[in-house]
Amino acid sequence: RSSMNRTALHFAVGGNHFSAVNFLLNHKARVDIADKHGLTVIHLAAWSGSFEIMLMLVKAGVDQRATSQEGLNALHFAAQSNSVRIAEYLVLELHLRELDQRDQKGRKPFLLAAGRGHVEMIEKLTCLNLHTSEKDKEGNTALHLAAMHGHSPAVQVLLAQWQEVNETNENGETPFFLAVAGGHEECSKVLLAAGSDINIINKQNTSALQMAAQRGHASLVSFLLSENVDLHRRTGSGESPLHTAVSNKHVAVVSSLLGAQHGTDVLDQRQQTPLHVAADLGNVELVETLLKAGCDLKAVDKQGRTALAVAARGSHSLVVDMLIKAERYQAWSEAHPEAASAGFPLTFKQDHSVETRHIRALLWDLAYHQLRATEWQRLARSWDFTEDQIRAIEEQWTGKDSFHEHGHRALLIWLHGALMTQPDPDRHLYVELVHAGFPRLAEKIRQVKSKPDSSSRKCAIS
Repeated sequence: RSSMNRTALHFAVGGNHFSAVNFLLNHKARVDIADKHGLTVIHLAAWSGSFEIMLMLVKAGVDQRATSQEGLNALHFAAQSNSVRIAEYLVLELHLRELDQRDQKGRKPFLLAAGRGHVEMIEKLTCLNLHTSEKDKEGNTALHLAAMHGHSPAVQVLLAQWQEVNETNENGETPFFLAVAGGHEECSKVLLAAGSDINIINKQNTSALQMAAQRGHASLVSFLLSENVDLHRRTGSGESPLHTAVSNKHVAVVSSLLGAQHGTDVLDQRQQTPLHVAADLGNVELVETLLKAGCDLKAVDKQGRTALAVAARGSHSLVVDMLIKAERYQAWSEAHPEAASAGFPLTFKQDHSVETRHIRALLWDLAYHQLRATEWQRLARSWDFTEDQIRAIEEQWTGKDSFHEHGHRALLIWLHGALMTQPDPDRHLYVELVHAGFPRLAEKIRQVKSKPDSSSRKCAIS
């Protein structure tokens, strides 16, 4: 015997080796030995689906009513493996209708067949009058189990005989809810067409939309939105679907929700907007998506912190710079509404475009070789950086030479705005340096710019 207490007959039956089974039975192999899990050879025969081997075992005197440690008998195994002929044989020819009982999870063979999506077995058990609308120990019906695993054909067959499509399990979940949670779009559509309630919530106060958003099922979210799902349902912790999608970092879902006019500035129990959450995560793509949607940058949470303060405290420097760019762009667009609607291809991410390589090189040299320790702050203030913005940049401390990086970041933030508002950012930089009281630096910039350079002088927002 093996370590699982399996005999040669177990392996022969499990492998559908007819001749080996025949040989072993002719040599008086025992048919009643159970392995470590309580499985006997009749269970393996029902699972493997060999009707001929099943006949041989019955003739050899196998215990036809044997159950495993999980309470599974031969009919359970036949139902799970879609062994229709064996199921029919057990019930009609061996008259073992009593095998239609619950296993330790409270599931009869009909429920196991549904959970596996075996349409032929579902129909056979129905013909044998072994179908049931009973629930297992978790409150799941056959329809719940088929929906949970996305078996659309089985769901369609079950719906033909089902009375209540919105029946809930112990967690308050309907078959439709479970189909959505599993990411099964086709199954969800079938159930919705059959009258499922799209807005029903479970016992955790979570809706199907929130579940799809949490698990990143972008296509399903789009489907639910097209069916006028409730966008304003909150979870038990006060999260909106947008909060849920952001906190789970599902950018495609966030875009879908924003496209459906989900509110950008809804608050959770901590009074945080989705932008606060994205800033706390330091996720550039999420922040970019939310900023383009026009979030309220001044919203504060329970601790009085803006998204900028949250990002700064988390040392998320890329996000800090994006938020400052957005604040400055918002202030400029409010002052110049006609220009703000000109249709710039707006982005708040770092600029890596070829067109701006030249001026970015100038700014790097300015920050790391020209500006002294406190001069970048003076320059930033002359460019209308707020004290909060300056503090946010300084929050990331890498040592006594951090001012080089701080200055460089401030210069690149300035460039973001200059590219949108100035036809010649190089010249504008010269003028701004003179105006801010840095004529020496301005002259160096002019000298560098006047040198022959093969690189492009064209500057455009990326």
